[in-house]
Amino acid sequence: MNISQEALLKRFTAYAQIDTTSDDKSASFPSAERELDLARYLTEELQRVGLSEVEMTEYGYVLATLPANGAEAAPVIGLIAHMDTSCEASGANVQVQLHKNYDGRDVKLNDKDALRPEDFPELLNYVGQDIITSDGTTLLGADDKAGVCAIVTACEYLLAHPEIKHGKLRLAFTPDEEVGRGTEHFPLAKFGADFAYTVDGGALGELNYETFNACNAHVVFHGVSVHPGSAKNKMRNAVTMAAEWQLALPMGERPEYTEGYDGFYHTLRIEGGTDKVEIDMILRDHDKQLLEQRKEYLLGLARFMQQKYGADTVECTLKDCYCNMKEYITPVFEIVERAEAAMRTAGVEPVLTPVRGGTDGSLLSAMGLPCPNIFTGGHNFHGRFEYLPLQSLQKLVEVLVHLVQA
Repeated sequence: MNISQEALLKRFTAYAQIDTTSDDKSASFPSAERELDLARYLTEELQRVGLSEVEMTEYGYVLATLPANGAEAAPVIGLIAHMDTSCEASGANVQVQLHKNYDGRDVKLNDKDALRPEDFPELLNYVGQDIITSDGTTLLGADDKAGVCAIVTACEYLLAHPEIKHGKLRLAFTPDEEVGRGTEHFPLAKFGADFAYTVDGGALGELNYETFNACNAHVVFHGVSVHPGSAKNKMRNAVTMAAEWQLALPMGERPEYTEGYDGFYHTLRIEGGTDKVEIDMILRDHDKQLLEQRKEYLLGLARFMQQKYGADTVECTLKDCYCNMKEYITPVFEIVERAEAAMRTAGVEPVLTPVRGGTDGSLLSAMGLPCPNIFTGGHNFHGRFEYLPLQSLQKLVEVLVHLVQA
């Protein structure tokens, strides 16, 4: 299958250079107006490519159809990727770099920063390949612009090769996945797929049908600020309470100490001062009962600190975000097997692994649209050291072409 690497890189670069950072503090939808810049760009591009029923909805979802070409009785398959990027690192002014024929040594990003195999040993799996990075001052955006790029390219290839028979394909590109709101206004009835695949995974060959159960926590500590010169028996330092809270979390149950099916408590940010401190946290576990235990641990810790410092000192608010999609996909496991077969046909050995996170597919599966998740090829998402082997992106396009064939 002749998928042009040069064309892939050009398309991915165009997407990466459009800032689509979502905003987890915003109540609007999409959470950041800039996400619509890529939505508008994609709408025009999909029309140029030759897809049908192309539209951008009032909420910024981009939908399109690749009509069946002789396999009208085949199931309607959906392909989904998200347009926004994480707010954990800058997505503005992304400078895409291509490091050709990786030699196994450090990959220089700028004068100070480099991708080093001693820090990221998976790099050595790609010796001899071409590695896409940013310049180390921003994230790259492979999460999930690599998925968007592969879906569009696969459809373009299918349109150019009508001898490849397939059923109707429905495409959806979503905003706000990174802030957990990607399905909030998803036009499920209009989408009309029998099942779908999110293209939002990690390394080459990764295939997921299990995700975390997810809960977010917001904790507020109310202190009493008094001039330190006369603070004895008067000051109540919210910073001290926040530090005590953080140290009370189980040390070994944090992301940096966990893997596989291990759950965790993760403090995302702490903001404030003596008078008031706010903490944003996420709780994650593949086991629903274990997640409930984590939630109860935080509520119990809040009660303990209220008893210690006063009933009005600590507020802990919990919000469930998504659930493990395994229970919705297991009854239709043949759609996972379909993806496995497509990977093997493309010469990629599938690796079934639980997602240590979530996808739009988590919520869509619960809404009645089962959505396993397929690799993008990217690594180190949400940070300045994100990278994407170009050959993995090329293989992803091949997998998608095989996946949708009747």
